[in-house]
Amino acid sequence: MDDEEPIRRALTRLLQSAGLDAEAFDSGAKFLESIPPHRPDCVVLDLHMPGINGFEVLERFAAQYTPVAVIVLTGHDKPGNAERVRALGAADYLLKPVNDQVLLDAIESVLNRGSSELDARQKG
Repeated sequence: MDDEEPIRRALTRLLQSAGLDAEAFDSGAKFLESIPPHRPDCVVLDLHMPGINGFEVLERFAAQYTPVAVIVLTGHDKPGNAERVRALGAADYLLKPVNDQVLLDAIESVLNRGSSELDARQKG
C-alpha cells in the first residue's frame, strides 16, 4: 500500500508481472478495513502515509491478526525506523526507490519462509 497513485500502479504491475496476486490500497485505513474477508500472504507497506501511517498499521495489524509477512518501504529513512518496524513484526525494510528485483527477492524470501514454517508446523 502506498498513498502515491503512480507508485501503487507501478508496484501492482510489477507484482502481477511476477505472477503474484496484488491488491493496492491508498491508505492504511482502507487496507485494515479489507482484512476481515481475506488475509494476505505478504504486505508491502509504505511507512509514511497521511492518516494512519505504516507504524500504526503494523501495530494494529499485529494486535488484531495472526502474523503476516510485511515488507516496509520508505523514502524517508530515519535512524531507528528499521529497528522499530522490525520490533513491530516487519520482515524487511527497504528504501525507495527500490530496485524491482530486490523487492521481488524480498517477497519471495518471506513467502518461502512462511511456507517453510507452515510445513514445519504441519509435520510437527
